[in-house]
Amino acid sequence: MRSGAGSQPAAASQAAVFLLLFPLLAQSPPEAQAEFQVEKVAHGFRFTEGPVWSRDGYLLFNDIPAGKIMKHVPEGATEVYREASNGAAGNAFDQQGRLYTCETHARRVTRTEKKGRIEVLADKWDGKRLNAPSDVVVSKSGHVYFTDPAFGSQQDTRELDFYGVYHIAPKGQLSVIARPAGRPNGIALSPNGRILYVANSDERNVRAYDVDREGEASNARVAISKIDGIPGGIRTDDKGNLYVAAKGIAVYSPEGQLLMTIPVAETPSNCAFGDSDLQTLYITARTSLYRLRSPLLSNAR
Repeated sequence: MRSGAGSQPAAASQAAVFLLLFPLLAQSPPEAQAEFQVEKVAHGFRFTEGPVWSRDGYLLFNDIPAGKIMKHVPEGATEVYREASNGAAGNAFDQQGRLYTCETHARRVTRTEKKGRIEVLADKWDGKRLNAPSDVVVSKSGHVYFTDPAFGSQQDTRELDFYGVYHIAPKGQLSVIARPAGRPNGIALSPNGRILYVANSDERNVRAYDVDREGEASNARVAISKIDGIPGGIRTDDKGNLYVAAKGIAVYSPEGQLLMTIPVAETPSNCAFGDSDLQTLYITARTSLYRLRSPLLSNAR
């Protein structure tokens, strides 16, 4: 079914915004110092989040207030993928192509099998309902990690007295990795899967954790501090650089050095690499979906 808003083909809905990526471009070869085009490829939503690329050749993202998961086909249409999404926020695919979703309104994390069956993976801790899971990532070996903050009215219905970062082992065991003072939000793994990154919206930083062969996380430390804006979703590329949705998309080296900032017309919530070569950065930002095609971007893991 096609949606009324955001259903136009990409070519019809593009509203190009030309920009310079900085400050890295000043240090790049002259041929790399060119303008790059951030395109608005779909619009008319209420609040977009959770972009994730499918190996089947399409992007999924969420319109949280509308309760819909949307499907965008490059150079094609944007359609409703799922109605009644329970306020879906973060999404992730595993190696088998199964979809993992943080359902903020239902306060749970689910997995959708390839044939469509939805399984609840986590909805309670110690007998109490989760706050409102926000973002999720799945390792190549099947370990699931998700954040559980609480924003807005979700604060009023909390049963847990902490914000959590959780781990679901391949056999289903749920454990708490961290209980930060501020609210954890975006989550990502390094290319080799040995470092887990968690953005904290209140503390405006990104923490890193070492991940062992059993999927357990330890050695918490601040990897990036003093982020300009409120950090939301994060992604890594194949070089280990981090892409943080905050005031624009801030790109950091694995050592935490700011490499460049990608301005976006609306405040971004998250980002994901896509297209067949994973060289396009898709960005969810308030009412719209944007994309940036650039040779300076590395494909993500």
